[in-house]
Amino acid sequence: MEFGISTPALLFPALSLLLLVYTNRFLATAHLARMLHETDKNHIERDEQIRNLKYRLDLTKWMQFFGVMSILLCTFAMFGLFLGYLDISKKVFGLSMLVMSISLVIYLLEISVSTKALNLELCDAIDKHK
Repeated sequence: MEFGISTPALLFPALSLLLLVYTNRFLATAHLARMLHETDKNHIERDEQIRNLKYRLDLTKWMQFFGVMSILLCTFAMFGLFLGYLDISKKVFGLSMLVMSISLVIYLLEISVSTKALNLELCDAIDKHK
């Protein structure tokens, strides 16, 4: 397999879209947190929801961190290729893909947590309308 400067450059469009998705997840979670703060719900239920939202925000922070680290490592790999350091650039690019994988795994975890929370809300809403 040939490894040139265009190989790491292929990730840049995907990474920018991925970070946009991550930012949207953050904004949605932040909006929920603000709405929850203003509602007059049962105190115990509200505390549980606040803990859940805090956990989701922590997950979002880490998936954004690893996503940005992946972009930086990918950029370093391209710069190394530009300077002629093929071997180290391959390793840095491999690390970039590993870090992106970590970011995606955290994203899957956040989706799982938020889906469970939404299912609880929907079940509660259904129960109230019966």
